[in-house]
Parts: sequence; C-alpha cells; structure tokens
Amino acid sequence: MSAAPRVLVTGAAGFIGRWSVPPLVEAGFEVHAALSAAQDGEVPVQLAGAALHRSDLLDPAAIDALIEATAPSHLLHFAWIARPGVYWHSADNFRWLNASKYLLQRFHAAGGVRIVMAGTCAEYAWSEGICDEFSSPLADDTAADTPPYTACKLRLQRALAEFSAERHLSSAWGRIFFQYGPFEHPNRLVPAVIRSLLKNQEALCSHGRQVRSFLHVSDVGSAFAALLNAPLQGPVNCGSDEPLALAGLIERIAQKIGRPDLVRLGAREAPPEAPRIVAATRRLREGTAWRPRFSLDDGLADAIDWWRAELARATA
Repeated sequence: MSAAPRVLVTGAAGFIGRWSVPPLVEAGFEVHAALSAAQDGEVPVQLAGAALHRSDLLDPAAIDALIEATAPSHLLHFAWIARPGVYWHSADNFRWLNASKYLLQRFHAAGGVRIVMAGTCAEYAWSEGICDEFSSPLADDTAADTPPYTACKLRLQRALAEFSAERHLSSAWGRIFFQYGPFEHPNRLVPAVIRSLLKNQEALCSHGRQVRSFLHVSDVGSAFAALLNAPLQGPVNCGSDEPLALAGLIERIAQKIGRPDLVRLGAREAPPEAPRIVAATRRLREGTAWRPRFSLDDGLADAIDWWRAELARATA
C-alpha cells in the first residue's frame, strides 16, 4: 500500500487556512499544519486531524527546518500578512513575497510535486465587474498607486507560474474573493452588522449599492483543498459567482436577526471602490469536484449563530 500524500498547510490557523484542513484529512492526506511561532491562544479545533508545527516563515532557516521535518509532497500556502487596516500598505508584503519564493524553491528541492498558493481578487483591475482568470485585465504591479499587497501577490503569482514551467512542477494559484463566517475579524462588514444588530445597536452602513459575491469561509477552505487535489494549473478563482448588492446582503442579515429597523444605509460615506466585483467560477466548478456546502442564506444563519454564541461568552 502506498503512503498517503503529505501536505504542508501554512497559515493553517488563519481565517481560511483552518477550514482547508478537515477536507484534506477527509481526502486522505497526511496533514502538517504550520502555525506562526508567535501565535497565542488555543489551537483551532479544525486542526485536530493535523500534526502541528510552529515556525517563523519569514526566517529562511525556519523554512529549511520545516521542510526537512515534514517532507511534503504537497504544499498549500496561505501564510501572509493579513491584519485588517494594516496589510494593504504594509512593507511586510515584500518580506512575505521573498519568503514565499524561498518556500517554493525549498519545497521543490525536497521533492514536492504539487503546490497551491493563495492569491487575491485584488489582483484584478476591477474594470469589468466579472473577474475571469484569463480574459479580465490585471492590476499594474509597477504603478505608483498599486498597494503593496496587490503588487506582491501579482509578482508571486508570476514567479510561481515561471518557476513551475521551468521545473515542470504542478501548481495552481487560488484567487480569494469575499468571504464571511466564524472567526472573521469583528470590524469587517458582515460581523460588524451582525454584532451591532445582536446588541440592539444601529448598524451604520454606506449606501450599499456596491455589488459583490460572498462565500462562507468553510467553503473557501474546502475549495482550496479540492484545488490542491485536482490537476488544474494556473489561476483559479475561489469564490462565489452569485452577485448581490451590499444593501441586499445587509438586509438579509437584518431580517434573520429580526432587527431591520436598526439598519442605517447611507449613514457612512462609501470608500472609493469598484461598483461591481464578482468571481467567474467555471474553472473551479468544472476542474474540481468542489461544490459549496452553504447557500448564502444558510451561511449567514451559521455566521449569526456563531457571533451570538461569541457575544454570550463575552458577557458570561
């Protein structure tokens, strides 16, 4: 009997990374989960089926030690700076770009055969509304107004593609769109609205005419697991193709909580951003066995239940 494929998941305790582990275990992978050496708090329950490794991936020596200890055949790379309000313009993006390139090289040198890295929908120029992997224009990573986060993700995607072609390495690049669900940062849109309404406070929002597509975070994680376990090469959108105005999303949340009277659309100034950003998901759906577990309504109900329990724990 052949040994199970061995996958190293970086950023495994993160918002999305933790949700990739259960489907990988279910698919028969031996999962090794890399957590930040500086991470505090309890280990996520979703990592129960994985071997845990604490490592500073910004340190080349730590990468060497991690690859030697795990000897992965597969690599799923989520780790990156992700602190809300900071990551978009942080110089740490360049450190993560260099560290990710080194990780790629060491993984291949150790005999790795398949790698998937996490990208972002911010790589698209957002000029057409629907974001297609091969027909939609990308942002200019050399432009002065391109944020470091976007620029570094674009450069890493190109580096992965070029390296994979030269070394005949199987690889894919998952572009993450908009997600929500348990463990999301409380200041982001969905949890901010949920928390306000559950506390019987006004939810102060922008006009809400922006159109986006949202996917429950556990479905994003399972999409990456399916992508790793499929033969697809190159960029693949990991998101939902169901367009919805933010006002409609907020109203659905309010109806489920029973407090539509507390929603204040137009109370905040809308930031300058694209009016429509929706993922084309044909490559993901046709190239893998993945299907989402949650409908939008069921996913929002799950998120509301989780935040209700979190608020109850905080006040107990």
